[in-house]
Amino acid sequence: MQPTPDSGKAGRPDTGRSGKVGRPPRLSLDAILATAGRILDTEGAGALSMRRLARELNSTPMSLYHHVQDKDDLLMLLLDAYAQDIPRPELPDEPREKLAVCARTFHDILADRPWIVEVLSSDAFASVSAMWMVEGVVDALIGCGLTPEDAAYAYRVIWTYTVGELTLLHRERPRERDRPTRLELTMASLDAEEFPRLAAFGGRWNEVTAADDHHRGLEAVIDGLLAQA
Repeated sequence: MQPTPDSGKAGRPDTGRSGKVGRPPRLSLDAILATAGRILDTEGAGALSMRRLARELNSTPMSLYHHVQDKDDLLMLLLDAYAQDIPRPELPDEPREKLAVCARTFHDILADRPWIVEVLSSDAFASVSAMWMVEGVVDALIGCGLTPEDAAYAYRVIWTYTVGELTLLHRERPRERDRPTRLELTMASLDAEEFPRLAAFGGRWNEVTAADDHHRGLEAVIDGLLAQA
């Protein structure tokens, strides 16, 4: 006697689905976030797409959409996960020092994650888990005598300076190459009579300007902002 197409169903556990029995899910949100994070850390935000992510996971873009709405949703989840892992420093009570600590923290946590700088510079993303830093900066600025409106403006200046400095730093980090850059060739060709100050740097220009001097510049920015209070 041959079994009928319906035979054996009585012994199956109830899956909670309406009669459809498919393959068990192969993806998890943790696997998606881990793989996306690896792409971002090694290749930057421009390399991440839902199609690329699906290929890395041996899946399809449609399968990813069961876990995340789109690339923006994925980036928000990654930002929030990263922000939750950031240790909060002990903030001093003195407003000027508190301001410097919060602003330096902004820089230091982003220095090793160029993709976050790329994403946050668009102004379309923000993580609630990281807003304690913004709160700390604004509160310290108000404590230094700025009005709430001026504090918001000053925060924007500090943030723009930090993002700009990090963007240039990541872009100008030395890379292995077999020939000089256009900038290096231009600097080497400057006439010492026409450009005496620049020509004096010679081959040291990239070395001097590519140094990570954010903390030094930050002090100057803060001093200038507080002088307006």
